[in-house]
Amino acid sequence: MSTENALSLDKPSPARMYDYFLHGDSNFPVDRQAGDLVISRVGKTLTSDVVWENRRFLGRVVDHLAKRCGIRQFVDVGAGLPSMENTHQVARRSIPDARVVYVDNDPAVAAYGRPLLTGDAAANVRIITADVRAPAAILDHPDTRETIDFSEPVAVLFVAVLHFVRHSENPHAIVEAFGSRMAAGSYLAISHLATDRSPVEERRTMEGIYENTTASMTYRDSGEITDFFRGFDILPPGVVPVGRWNPDERSGDSTNRMYGGVARKPED
Repeated sequence: MSTENALSLDKPSPARMYDYFLHGDSNFPVDRQAGDLVISRVGKTLTSDVVWENRRFLGRVVDHLAKRCGIRQFVDVGAGLPSMENTHQVARRSIPDARVVYVDNDPAVAAYGRPLLTGDAAANVRIITADVRAPAAILDHPDTRETIDFSEPVAVLFVAVLHFVRHSENPHAIVEAFGSRMAAGSYLAISHLATDRSPVEERRTMEGIYENTTASMTYRDSGEITDFFRGFDILPPGVVPVGRWNPDERSGDSTNRMYGGVARKPED
């Protein structure tokens, strides 16, 4: 059976739309049609540029945590389809035996990702199909338990995923479920679409389009995003537009649509 036939293509998938914005080839006509609709309605800057900016934020975060903080294990929740600068690739530049669990509810992520994990790349890297809304299913998954030792510091990454969780689905409880398992000295990284500098009509357009995908979209303001870090100590420069989080020479001007930050779980 082909990958396309094995997957549900009734609706576009945010993970595959994200891949399309990154110029990947792990997407289907239904995803490209929805992606083109977003681009036509709000423009390239607020679609592919935001996605690329967020991807570079992920890379800088993982590099910082591995190189400067010595983090050896990562749980990438809502990882999306394999692309450039994947978490295990970035981490292993500093920590050659870094352990990584990728999590996404879109079966395409595992279908496309697992064939890429061969040889050394497969060691201590797992991809599981699970939903962020069911944290226990992720935390207690056999592959997670085999790969991640929560008695040691770990980085949990919620990069561009929590804005697909409605208020009624209690996203704070999701983050807290992970936080309760994380050892002192662990790190939490979050990026999230923010209302602060997003025009109301632009947000309504995006939310309307994503209502017809497999996951609707919920914007939050920077204060609400900061609140996800309760119980953690936020690292400088704080919760900021992701293009301004420890920027490098490729960062440029931020689109100011996605806010993010990194925080450390303190000693008891």
